[in-house]
Amino acid sequence: MQEFTELLQKLVKGIDISSRLREEDVQIGVTPTEEIYREDKVVLYRFNSKVEHSQNIPILIVYALVNRPYMVDLQEERSLVANLLKLGLDVYLIDWGYPTRGDRWLTLDDYINGYINNCVDVIRKRHNLEQINLLGICQGGTFSLCYSSLYPNKVKNLITMVTPVDFHINQGLFNVWGRSTVGSQAMDVDLMVDTLGNIPGDFLNFTFIMLKPFQLGIKKYIDLLEIIDNEEKFVNFLRMEKWIFDSPDQAGETFRQFIKDFYKENKLIKGEIEIGGKRVDLGNIRIPVLNIYATQDHLVPPASSLALEKYIGSQDYTVCSFPVGHIGIYVSSKVQQNLPPTIVDWLKVRLP
Repeated sequence: MQEFTELLQKLVKGIDISSRLREEDVQIGVTPTEEIYREDKVVLYRFNSKVEHSQNIPILIVYALVNRPYMVDLQEERSLVANLLKLGLDVYLIDWGYPTRGDRWLTLDDYINGYINNCVDVIRKRHNLEQINLLGICQGGTFSLCYSSLYPNKVKNLITMVTPVDFHINQGLFNVWGRSTVGSQAMDVDLMVDTLGNIPGDFLNFTFIMLKPFQLGIKKYIDLLEIIDNEEKFVNFLRMEKWIFDSPDQAGETFRQFIKDFYKENKLIKGEIEIGGKRVDLGNIRIPVLNIYATQDHLVPPASSLALEKYIGSQDYTVCSFPVGHIGIYVSSKVQQNLPPTIVDWLKVRLP
């Protein structure tokens, strides 16, 4: 009876808190930005800094197409961007926007040889530089590897974070589903794209939840009862929910190519990816590389990221791990104490 009474009290307080919360109380993306460049749905932002830039080479964050990039700027005390700014970095970010039906024919060529290359050129011109630094996250890290292979003269240093490289690692359900070609597990990506055009963000969200159905679909809402009477923790929970379910649709042809060439055929490590008629050879990457992975990552198994060392041509390769999951690498308070300094210190050593 005592436990039941305490639970009711928590629920009552939680209802009171939720009734007072407004949409502006659950803000994500807290660091002020300046729009630098816009092309179609894509926007290049520069984050405003309160401290003087101590490094003369800016860094461009390339995020995945899935979900929104403000995960790297979730809230003030848990913001990778804010912490990098405090340490003197000049930080830019590509926001891919929300593809609509008119974007279904966009390809990897459009994203990598088009949008990323144009954003890099804008930054190079603004700072009068030949090369800039890249920070690629998850699928954005894979894009950054492709870009660095195709445009090695435009990238000074490359940082990859929770980035899939070997897509045939026998770990992680998504890897298995992605490359399956027969039976009930098969993913018929051609049928999906030909039928739907763009791939709905809600479908992808459901897929990610099914990787850990109990933990992501049930347990987190049960655990909510433990913190629902704590306004700060409750708002943090709502921030995460807001980000998780803010899922843009995926341009159909890009999704088709990414699943078939990367997941099904693992062409990246084979040197068989062609983008805009140019072959992506990871051996062309001879610049310094910092590879960051999460040891408990269920979306990108550590072995998939660690495979990078075997295929790049760089003699300056550093690997760094954190004992968290795929999302924890962005939002863990402990990680945010160590990850930004790790990035900045690594870059400082490689200042021109």
